[in-house]
Amino acid sequence: MARVLVIGGAGYIGSHVVKALLQSGHRVCVFDNLSTGQKINLFDMADFEEGDILDYTRLSEVMSQGFDAVVHLAAKKAVGESMENPNKYSLNNIQGSLNILMTMADNNVKNIVFSSSAAVYGMPEYLPVDEKHPVKPINYYGFTKLEIEKFMDWYDTLKGIKYVALRYFNAVGYDADGDIKGKEKNPQNLLPIIMETATGVRAEMSVFGSDYDTRDGTCIRDYIHVSDLATAHVLAIEKLIAGMPSAVLNLGTGEGTSVKEMIEAAERVIGTKINVKYADRRPGDPAVLIASSDKARELLGWEPKYTNIDDIIQTTWNLER
Repeated sequence: MARVLVIGGAGYIGSHVVKALLQSGHRVCVFDNLSTGQKINLFDMADFEEGDILDYTRLSEVMSQGFDAVVHLAAKKAVGESMENPNKYSLNNIQGSLNILMTMADNNVKNIVFSSSAAVYGMPEYLPVDEKHPVKPINYYGFTKLEIEKFMDWYDTLKGIKYVALRYFNAVGYDADGDIKGKEKNPQNLLPIIMETATGVRAEMSVFGSDYDTRDGTCIRDYIHVSDLATAHVLAIEKLIAGMPSAVLNLGTGEGTSVKEMIEAAERVIGTKINVKYADRRPGDPAVLIASSDKARELLGWEPKYTNIDDIIQTTWNLER
């Protein structure tokens, strides 16, 4: 049993990671500033410390309680915002992450699992994208994720802090048991926007581009259920503590679903028509982005459980009812 500090543990992905850790018998402390995380997502079995990763003194105070591992999920993640407000992303993602690594070094915490992103790759040069693919971010958000990976690599070399950087593809879905009830605030991703359209929060939703070289003209993405992501975090922590070297791993299903297919699946599950308008392509959107997760399977023994898109949508729709 490990003692794990989950930074950002009241957020969408973080709360699922906390649940998975608790179910695996680990002791958990959540550190969150509740800017996007929500108290409704906290578990009674986990300790909670309110604080911000930019507050070095507060972070160090909590880190000094003694932990076997840290999970870092506290980065800002809106791609468009990162291009308009790079200062915010420099401060939170880069300085905040450095604060985490420095307080870990000061308090002899030797293992970290970091939520990285497929955004580090930029436009895919081949498919499926594996970890050897060139890293050429095309937005500032992806750049910050890549820089954090580099900082972790240096802290491994200089301070012996072992890390696993998990490069997520498109996170979707919700806890199938219904234990996590806090919906994402101001969602930017496809499935929550579909849900808001289905429930009347939005009058209609936009699909950006219908003329891509894909099977139906819309973008294809690799959608990975958030509970499968959470399982990978638990496995990564356990492997690091057992002595596994630092690693960078993709997390995806290896299967692609188009935007149009996702909307059609939602209509099947919900039983209502989604009001859609087609708009011009957005700059920087690749036609297809699919992961190779063979390395995660090999090193972690990880296997995604939720691979049926209708099942994934159902776990999200359950939250709306």
